[in-house]
Amino acid sequence: MSLRVLVTNDDGIAAPGIQALAWAAAQRGLDVVVAAPLEEASGTSAAMSAVERDGRVVVHDHPLADLPGVPAYGVGGSPGFITLIALHGAFGPPPSVVLSGINRGANAGRAVLHSGTVGAAFTAATNGCRAMAVSLDVLSAGEATAASGGAAVDAAARVRDVERHWATAARVALDLLPRLTAGPPESVLNVNAPDLPHGRLRGVRRGSLASFGQVQMTVAESGHGFVRTSLEEPGQAAQPGTDVALLAGGYASVTAIRAVTEVADVDLSGLDQEP
Repeated sequence: MSLRVLVTNDDGIAAPGIQALAWAAAQRGLDVVVAAPLEEASGTSAAMSAVERDGRVVVHDHPLADLPGVPAYGVGGSPGFITLIALHGAFGPPPSVVLSGINRGANAGRAVLHSGTVGAAFTAATNGCRAMAVSLDVLSAGEATAASGGAAVDAAARVRDVERHWATAARVALDLLPRLTAGPPESVLNVNAPDLPHGRLRGVRRGSLASFGQVQMTVAESGHGFVRTSLEEPGQAAQPGTDVALLAGGYASVTAIRAVTEVADVDLSGLDQEP
């Protein structure tokens, strides 16, 4: 029996990355179902939000080009919510693996906390399902900053999406699938690939989380009744061996991460004693 795989994302059901990932998974003989937000849901982390009509979550059939026979759904909900209901059988048999992506832009460093792509994977792992988040490094810090300045700039960047190397990220992800399925289900593999043809990759390396993402949000201006934010490049160079540094060097990066774990190095002694 083929491995049952849910492919989701936070860029929306119409994004090019999700089709590339679903196509690659289907080509490997996996049993694929696609379910993703009707609209972009970037930055939602593992939020449990949904759009309801008459007490029912909105779900539309959304067939994907070049994937006949693969069921695909646009859902009025966040990636984490979609993943959770998929695990409860909303789209047929529950998946054994969740592949989230391919995100339009790297999800690197500790900024993965805020990513809807990674949030979907965290939701799966927290519920006992193995998961991988997959992203393509399509935006430099400068492009991201420009794109934040207006819809016209962002739209122009998206026109170039057809030229992106989605297949590179998809191939790297599917090649790592055996490592994912052999690992503990509570762990997530966070995969980032540079926007290069697969033949030009320098390799796939284990990367540690950088202390920052590729760009950081800052408050550009605040006043009575408003705050204006912007994105800027970090003021320090990425440390060697981190996911950000590997991407800059032409490598794909993979990092094993966990969403929610207890820690033992905080002193809570004496709290269990009787008063």
